[in-house]
Amino acid sequence: MEERTSSTLMTEGSIWKRIIFFAIPIFLGNLFQQMYNTADSLIVGNFLGSNALAAVSSSGNLIQLMIGFFNGIALGAGVVIARYFGARDSEHVEKAVHTTVAFGIVAGIILTIVGVFFAPQILVWMKTPENVMPESTAYFRVYFMGSLGFVMYNMFVGILQAVGDSRHPLYYLILSSVVNVVLDITFITVFGMGVEGAALATDISQLVSAILCMIQLIRSKAEYRLRLRRIRFEWDIFKQVVQFGLPSGIQNSIISIANVVVQSNINSFGEMAMAGCGAYSKIEGFGFLPITSFTMALTTFVGQNLGAKDYERTKKGARFGIACAMILAELIGIVIFIAAPVFTAAFDRTPEVILFGTERARTAALFYCLLAYSHSVAAVLRGAGKAVIPMFVMMIFWCVIRVAVLTAVSALIPSIAVVYWIYPLTWTLSSIAFFIYYKKANWLYSF
Repeated sequence: MEERTSSTLMTEGSIWKRIIFFAIPIFLGNLFQQMYNTADSLIVGNFLGSNALAAVSSSGNLIQLMIGFFNGIALGAGVVIARYFGARDSEHVEKAVHTTVAFGIVAGIILTIVGVFFAPQILVWMKTPENVMPESTAYFRVYFMGSLGFVMYNMFVGILQAVGDSRHPLYYLILSSVVNVVLDITFITVFGMGVEGAALATDISQLVSAILCMIQLIRSKAEYRLRLRRIRFEWDIFKQVVQFGLPSGIQNSIISIANVVVQSNINSFGEMAMAGCGAYSKIEGFGFLPITSFTMALTTFVGQNLGAKDYERTKKGARFGIACAMILAELIGIVIFIAAPVFTAAFDRTPEVILFGTERARTAALFYCLLAYSHSVAAVLRGAGKAVIPMFVMMIFWCVIRVAVLTAVSALIPSIAVVYWIYPLTWTLSSIAFFIYYKKANWLYSF
């Protein structure tokens, strides 16, 4: 078995170097992923028109609803693996890896069945306009035919990141991004496949990423090596995965349900609003990049260092990661605030679409620091095995309060601006709650 290199261990060396050097490949990988997701919308909007862009955009929250639960469980798996890896417990690392892969296979199959067969009814519940419904249904069904590919990709990446490897996922994501863009253009412009072509391109590119990650794990000589014949559920490990991951899975699903309600409200304003807000969602994805990068780094850092029982190092790393995520998110928010019309026009040059996208961007962008704070503290708590706290905070503020306020206020003020402001409001409330808990609770030593 190969010796661990210092690059895989976050329990040694400079804290800021470990976190930043781990976060940079994740940031670049997320950047490429966001770019190829954005390429879908750019190509669809420019070659197929506003209706097709609205169809693809309206499926975004629904897709997140479907995969959010399983990704939450994957987060739990990453915490378990990082914990044993930090404690240098090779036997349990091996068991956790193979249990995670077994769960991914089952989850991918279930997700395919649910997504393909229930798409039309769910889109009806979302108040998707009649003129958009056929393309939304087609996109959704083809997308979820590739469920096994993107579920397994997320599982494999979770394993690699839990042991401190954020470089290989970056390499594979760059390659799959290129594949996705080439296939998008080929399927839509050459073969005239419509929105189905965009979904199929995404399916194939995600499958390529998953296969490459799997090969990397199979070829590894370390304790996290994947052996296909050993893929099975180790129930003691799976219980821990569920314990740490179920709260995140429930949180993701319920927040996604709330966002589906919000999307339904947007849909009621017509396809121009759907296209404009959909374009903004792609733009916001770039603002979310530093948040995602540092939250993944924080969860791994905290999990490994608490596994090694180095509490002081854990606290210092948590403070540094939270600060970095907030600063970078706000800087990106300022850029988006200034350049929102240009960014939105890249997706669709229709003046009404640009107006909707710009208004939403300029309402939310300057509050990205609060979004970053909430996600960063939640990541620290998950790494410490305290996923229940983020679940309750985000469920209360990002689901219950978000839906309740939107429903009540929009009945009195039937304006899409109510939708725009509901997000900064709930980000603010969750940040206050996390700040109070983080400062007062003895979360660190109870891991």
